[in-house]
Amino acid sequence: MTAETTHPVPDAHGINLFDADPALLALLPLYLEPALLPHLLPHLHRLGGLAGGVLDTLAASADKHPPELEHRTRAGVDLQRIVKHPDYVAMERVAFGELGLAAMSHRGGVLGWPEPLPPAAKYALTYLFVQAEFGLCCPLSMTDSLTRTLRRFGTPALVNRFLPRLTTQVFDDLYQGAMFMTEQGAGSDVAVTETRAVPDGDAYRLHGDKWFCSNADADLAMVLARIDGAPSGMAGVSLFLLPRRLDDGTMNAYRILRLKDKLGTRSMASGEIRLEGASAWLVGEPGRGFQQMADMVNNSRLSNGMRAAGLMRRALSEAQFVARERRAFGRRLIDLPLMRRQLVKLMLPTEQARCMVLQTAEALRRADAGDAQAQPLVRLLTPLIKFRACRDARKVTADAMEVRGGCGYIEEWGDARRVRDAMLGSIWEGTSNIVALDVQRAIRRNAALPAVAQHLRTLLGATPLHAQARDVFDATLQRVLATAETVAGQGAAGEAAARQVASALYHLFTAVAMAWEAGRVGSARRMHLAQLVLRERLLPCDPLRIADEPVWLTALIDEADDGGRGGVEAVDLLGGA
Repeated sequence: MTAETTHPVPDAHGINLFDADPALLALLPLYLEPALLPHLLPHLHRLGGLAGGVLDTLAASADKHPPELEHRTRAGVDLQRIVKHPDYVAMERVAFGELGLAAMSHRGGVLGWPEPLPPAAKYALTYLFVQAEFGLCCPLSMTDSLTRTLRRFGTPALVNRFLPRLTTQVFDDLYQGAMFMTEQGAGSDVAVTETRAVPDGDAYRLHGDKWFCSNADADLAMVLARIDGAPSGMAGVSLFLLPRRLDDGTMNAYRILRLKDKLGTRSMASGEIRLEGASAWLVGEPGRGFQQMADMVNNSRLSNGMRAAGLMRRALSEAQFVARERRAFGRRLIDLPLMRRQLVKLMLPTEQARCMVLQTAEALRRADAGDAQAQPLVRLLTPLIKFRACRDARKVTADAMEVRGGCGYIEEWGDARRVRDAMLGSIWEGTSNIVALDVQRAIRRNAALPAVAQHLRTLLGATPLHAQARDVFDATLQRVLATAETVAGQGAAGEAAARQVASALYHLFTAVAMAWEAGRVGSARRMHLAQLVLRERLLPCDPLRIADEPVWLTALIDEADDGGRGGVEAVDLLGGA
């Protein structure tokens, strides 16, 4: 006799993650040109199904079978290789090959579109992919970012030589990219980089240790090193392109010493590398290495924020599914007042992060097209999303695990993996403190605050708001911008407030941008979310004020229902009824 349970744990495996997210479909027309969206919809729908099913299964397997480093062949030849689980390789073939996620910004033809796809399209697709697999998105981002940096600063000979291999969708011909920057004594303090670069004809020989190298067996890596005789400090650091193999097919002169045993992103190989006279080519101007590498780092930071947004969205989708399907005390979990409030607390940072990804992607498109006003906007939005969204993902994934209860703590479900992966974003490409200070530099050195102020006022001017709500938005905008300007003007004396300012700017930006989105798509539900950002993150709040559950709370939970109470202006939260 077989025992059967009448109360199985709700399992969302197999759902289409694009179909489960109607808000994404509603927002994409605001950020994609009219002809592109219908072309992408079949690809988005297909990827949503893969992410909720096949890719989800492959990702769980790859997480349980991390890569291994082999130093010799079975015949006794000293030849290092990283052995990746077949399920990880299968995901690589989908991401790099079928979808062309690393290539689509750099050439036409990917997914049948004749031109390079805009950032919003790339991030919308990767946002779905990362909901299944986080670790592989690091090599995707670094390949994309290395290609961008090489195209901007590399010689025509280097670009012509490597661009086809970096952007091919023929997986067996592909060159993946990496970034070898960190040293034991030079983490965020790049100015103390000790790796040496010795001139060798038209190339250089690199000597030194790199402490944290993700995608450690990448075919090409951008490396920071100091040319012999260069001055100390940042002015002596240059950027180099390091191949894994030389022209004759032999391995370059560097060794992977070991792989890191990481908390998360366990599917992807990160290692320590010793450069032993490895051949490399100078990229860009000598002594400008960090400034040139910063382009790659900033692109990776934006990708980091997008990945955090995707993790939060998957966590929210799972929590909503469990809350709708699980019953306790004779009621569905989603009908319980505390659960509804908990879901809104998950939803708010999730929607903020998605809004920030799309807004930054559109600003990046304009900046790359030569829009001078968009360049300082991107300069500030990039560290903002890296700072706040990556921190929010840690809490959202953990709180979503709690919705599933004890099963969420068990590794056979995906909750624990998402919590482990979410911890990464606040560390790689700059810890929270480093990135908050970068926000200050963007304000002081790049005139970024006026660009943000102009952008926000433009959005507010195009947003339908009741007079009372508009007054609150305007007053909050002025206060946040004034505070940010004051703190930045204090220089080192204002560093202690850098995190407060970064959070305030992020919350202001997302509140205004989400209100603008609400007006464009006619969503009172989204307007409630925008105003909830103001109320919960920027306006004075009495922690002991007890209020009845507002009438609009259920409408926020039901994503399929716009909940258009009182018109799109939705003044309820900022002093109305």
